[in-house]
Amino acid sequence: MSLDGRHILVTGAARGLGATIAKALAEKGARLVLADIAEDEGRAVAASLDAVFHPIDLGDPASIEALGAAVAASTSGGLHGLVNNGAIATGIGGIGFEDIEIDSWDRVMRVNVRGTWLMTMAVAPQLRASGSGRIVNVASDTALWGAPRLLSYVASKGAIISMTRSLAREFGPDRVGVTAIAPGILTTPSTDYVPEARHRLYAEGRAVPGPQAPEDVTATIAFLLSEGALALTGQVLPVNNGFVFT
Repeated sequence: MSLDGRHILVTGAARGLGATIAKALAEKGARLVLADIAEDEGRAVAASLDAVFHPIDLGDPASIEALGAAVAASTSGGLHGLVNNGAIATGIGGIGFEDIEIDSWDRVMRVNVRGTWLMTMAVAPQLRASGSGRIVNVASDTALWGAPRLLSYVASKGAIISMTRSLAREFGPDRVGVTAIAPGILTTPSTDYVPEARHRLYAEGRAVPGPQAPEDVTATIAFLLSEGALALTGQVLPVNNGFVFT
């Protein structure tokens, strides 16, 4: 499967899963626009892939609007894919729901949920104009099985799953497909803080036992960004090597 000539925007592309996604899409011929709040790392990834980079703060509506305008300019108004990967995932777990600070909760919702909505809205005209726009939202299987001591993140990813289904119906008449992937714990720096017991729970509970690398989910993402994936619109795929079945 090729993504030759398809313009695709990936948020949160400076490191971890986002950088791995970008590399995989570049190898399939995609013309990439990468965005992240970590500018130095993001520019380095973009340079290595001959991609365009723009800074983004998903907690700032003005920053998102500016990125949308920049993407429109660099793609001549047509965008074939958006990967909503940018999110807060570290420093918010390991505590009970009664101990979450309100400011922390609001920050997670502002970036993970509102940021995804606004980013989608900012490039919606370009996705429609392409004639085969595809959105892939990165959710989490924690929202499918109800991971404890991680409530703000779990709630935000549950919202992403619900948003995916609603957006699929709104975008459907324009033949824009919207899907979500729900990975489990991946072997990236963002999961280094996760307790060993949680890593072990996944490793032993997967139908395919052992750790799961970010490279294991990129082929699915690439397919969902292709023209042939429209029939899957609205679906949430738990790409977790069989830890959760739906």
